[in-house]
Amino acid sequence: MEDRAMSAGEPAQAVSLRRRLGRADLRAVPEVRRQLRELLRQWGRPGRSEIAELLTSELVTNALVHTDHDAVLTATVGPRGLRVEVRDFVARRPRLRVPNADDGTHGRGLFLVQSLADAWGVRAHGVGKAVWFELDAGAA
Repeated sequence: MEDRAMSAGEPAQAVSLRRRLGRADLRAVPEVRRQLRELLRQWGRPGRSEIAELLTSELVTNALVHTDHDAVLTATVGPRGLRVEVRDFVARRPRLRVPNADDGTHGRGLFLVQSLADAWGVRAHGVGKAVWFELDAGAA
């Protein structure tokens, strides 16, 4: 990624949000969206911020629904863009599925992440894994 001049309102250095998510606490999803919106307010990229909220909601929901453990959200925004990581404590890797009409609204989370993020992946930890995505600051 190239270095570029920062836009007005863009953080000069990285700022981050870190939050522990309680096991199966889906009330955390809208709270995390609100906290992320606050973090991204100075980013000056409203369309990218909306995508960030959506993708973060998907990762948090997946971690809370598909594991029976706590999770940890870390979001970092800086001059180059945003990185969001949701770490859980289950080693089972998520499966990317192409949703079909019979799925309703289920099974679309990782498909959305793959489709809308500039980069994403899964990283194994000693106990569990982290699913992450990045949105570049300069992308449209």
